[in-house]
Amino acid sequence: MAVGVTEIIIVLIIILILFGPKKLPQLARSIGESIREYRKGLSGQKKPKG
Repeated sequence: MAVGVTEIIIVLIIILILFGPKKLPQLARSIGESIREYRKGLSGQKKPKG
């Protein structure tokens, strides 16, 4: 089951309504950081302490 363009647009509109345009960059940044941390965890990389 694939997600089509229409479904993605509907989800983006709902997110825009829920969070507002001022919160979207912060939300996107947080999601990006989470994905990066998840990938680092999968590859076994660790954060340096200090």
